[in-house]
Amino acid sequence: MHVHLDPLGGIAGDMFVAAILDAFPERDGGLAAALETAGLGRFGSMAREAHHDGALSGSRVVVRGPAEPHPHRSFTAIRELLESADLEPAVRRRALDIFTRLAHAEGAVHGRDPGDVTFHEVGAWDSILDIVASAWLIESMGAASWSCAPVPLGSGRVDTAHGPLPVPAPATASLLAGVPCVRDGIAGERVTPTGAAILRHLDPSFGGGLPPVTLRRTGSGFGSRRLDGVSNVLRVLVFSGAVSTGGRAPERVAVCEFEIDDQTPEDLAVALDRLRAARGVVDVVQAPVLGKKGRLATHVRLLARPEALDAVLDACFVETSTLGVRWHVVDRAVLARSDRVEAREGRDIRVKAAIRPDGSVTEKAEMADLARAGGRSCREGLRRTVERTAEEEAGGA
Repeated sequence: MHVHLDPLGGIAGDMFVAAILDAFPERDGGLAAALETAGLGRFGSMAREAHHDGALSGSRVVVRGPAEPHPHRSFTAIRELLESADLEPAVRRRALDIFTRLAHAEGAVHGRDPGDVTFHEVGAWDSILDIVASAWLIESMGAASWSCAPVPLGSGRVDTAHGPLPVPAPATASLLAGVPCVRDGIAGERVTPTGAAILRHLDPSFGGGLPPVTLRRTGSGFGSRRLDGVSNVLRVLVFSGAVSTGGRAPERVAVCEFEIDDQTPEDLAVALDRLRAARGVVDVVQAPVLGKKGRLATHVRLLARPEALDAVLDACFVETSTLGVRWHVVDRAVLARSDRVEAREGRDIRVKAAIRPDGSVTEKAEMADLARAGGRSCREGLRRTVERTAEEEAGGA
């Protein structure tokens, strides 16, 4: 299943929840039960209501319950609340990730350590319920991939506990770094910090087309505000067929290429390490080539997220001596993958698993983790694997 977000009016936590529930109304009961089981029901109940703004119809979510006299809560307090709540581990991880992204953004804006951040509007119970509900819906849907249309920035001022702030609010702007945005001339806060944090948690693709797919469901989630000239709605489109039966998910990447013949090998090695670590870069490879005048040169190829292309191109020019970079966007197929951590010889070893088109699963331990666990034990472990394979082949013969 592939889910596409179309933020016509923008995106906020309550809009995301409303849009997903509008597309999947059968999940109403499960969400309410999960919030109650988690112990969050005592702070208010979340309900989906039909809504029509005069142009479009869909759903809104409202939180009813005890008044919130003190909406200011620290990130530490919210983290403790979520860690003690009776939530499924995967849902808890998602909710904590969204709040962690918010804490890092707020900390960067106000010059504080994320652990010392105090949430104001986001600390209110309705915002906490929005984020936990979003985490539960994301996990329960099990979508293989997400995409999003460019996000409207909005304009003007928004009233906050820190006083009037420009739109997009500083924390929102921090979270939207690298995200394609549009200015459609319609004022107001179009993206809230919570909406931006949910979007970054989803890590959707931006732009590009989809392979042939089937539209299965749609949902529209309305925000509480009214905008001039446009419905304040987030629409979701749910497709099947975006992931092939062979386990290959479609993806678009930008390919950036250039040659270097005037940078020392040791300096270039450092530069390429920095490029690998740059935000939006998927991979970097290099190969020796013969350049002009028979000079030995290095061909560099990067794979990057299309939405981060501008930043990646800037990084190429900053880190290397190249004067030009060629780039184009291509489609690629990637296998469904998962990561886990195993304890081996007293150390954590990351293991990557991939599902092959024939249904088989292949696994590979991260070599850097094996090396840190002890070079000799790493080689012995590999040798034992080879010897065991040879013995099995001999036995089969």
